[in-house]
Amino acid sequence: MANHSEVAYTQADGMDYPAHEQTYEGFLALTKYGTLAVIAIVALMAIFLT
Repeated sequence: MANHSEVAYTQADGMDYPAHEQTYEGFLALTKYGTLAVIAIVALMAIFLT
């Protein structure tokens, strides 16, 4: 059977962490503003369509 007692944590060469962080910050901003837009649309639908 294989020996699974030791786990090796390594980083790949050429990882561009500033680009990763910038992409993640963009994802968070899109999520935040997307959620606010959906809340606004639902609120306007509740006001004007009922």
